[in-house]
Amino acid sequence: MTVPSIIVTGACGFVGFYLVKQLHEAGYPVLAVDKGLTDEAEYLIKSGISFAAVDITKEEEFDRLPKDGISAFINLACVQPANMPTDESDPAIYVSVNTLGVANILKYCRKNNITKMLHTISHRNVQGLWERGEKITEDSPRAIKYTGKFSLFSISESAAADIIEYYNQQHGMNCVIFRLPSVYGFGHHESFLVNGKGVKTGLGVFIENAAAGKPIEVWGDPGRGRDVIYVKDVVAAIILAIRNENASVSGTFNIASGVALSLQEQVDNIVKVFGRKDVSPQIVYKPEKQNSIDPCVYDISKANRILGWQPQYSFENMLIDYRAEMERGELGFLLNRKLRMATEGTSGTR
Repeated sequence: MTVPSIIVTGACGFVGFYLVKQLHEAGYPVLAVDKGLTDEAEYLIKSGISFAAVDITKEEEFDRLPKDGISAFINLACVQPANMPTDESDPAIYVSVNTLGVANILKYCRKNNITKMLHTISHRNVQGLWERGEKITEDSPRAIKYTGKFSLFSISESAAADIIEYYNQQHGMNCVIFRLPSVYGFGHHESFLVNGKGVKTGLGVFIENAAAGKPIEVWGDPGRGRDVIYVKDVVAAIILAIRNENASVSGTFNIASGVALSLQEQVDNIVKVFGRKDVSPQIVYKPEKQNSIDPCVYDISKANRILGWQPQYSFENMLIDYRAEMERGELGFLLNRKLRMATEGTSGTR
């Protein structure tokens, strides 16, 4: 077997699956890594992609990975509340994967002279800045909220980000961190987990009701908006980063749309793309009910300036592509992945 030049951990997660698939189609030698065989892993293997089962929390399992010939290591493995199969308030699970797992990856990279490593984090470490109404930059101060279901998740991945920066400064590595807002795409936003139980997302309900001509409820302020990004734009940014020949590129980059998408805009575009031609769904406004929209917007000029990256999908174009993926049916097994995880009792990846 040819030694792959790119390793992707969390390859069976949402972003990881799309990334590995795109890398392979673009001709990159890639090794997909995840905890075990899943429907996603079997799809990748059947596509001719090398796969290795490795638990990143166990340092000894890294012996299953190549020792040379690797040009980049991309880590997308993480545990977050939306993919926790059990109690989402258990700190040990977050720390073991999101912190210890990253430390093990960095040790492996340094031991095997891999200087280019890319890691993704959520935008929760600046949650305290969201309500200010200003674009958040990479230099904005960290503002973790120490209450709520995302607190332990944010603490664990922020600790990992600090360890990554230590490796950059202490050991001269060129590790890049991508900060991501909500990532949309087919096969992910139909459901999520709440303490291990599957729940449909608002986006999934909107699409389902629009397609059926059923009423769509809009809770809270319909003008409230947030930054979201399409999975294929994230994949494009990752590929640009690993192709970048400037060895000094490191640090954090916001990978987002750079604009706030309002709840009203979401509904209007979903009806436009998924709605029936013979029946226009009734939009029912319920301002008395609270929605879960996080009012955040990110400055993406650094990614544009240094990586040459710019998102290519508007929300409408994202939905059009989403529908095309759905109608092709090739990736239908990705639907309700979170519900399968709850049944199987496994944690997920980004």
